[in-house]
Amino acid sequence: MAKKSTDKKGKKVHKNKPSSKKYSKYSVQNGKVTRSAHCPRCGPGIFLNQSLGRKYCGKCHYTEFEGKKI
Repeated sequence: MAKKSTDKKGKKVHKNKPSSKKYSKYSVQNGKVTRSAHCPRCGPGIFLNQSLGRKYCGKCHYTEFEGKKI
């Protein structure tokens, strides 16, 4: 019978992950924290993505177009 070759398993190499960008949605003006546009359906914790000509919520798929006010 042939012997099975086994590779030694060691620790995995640590890889740095990119940090969250949620801090960029907040700004401090005159000591007060202001937030960018949040989703009216989901609440103040979910932000709207700002694309070309529209704002979009990835959670509930709510969309606001720039030229139109609903």
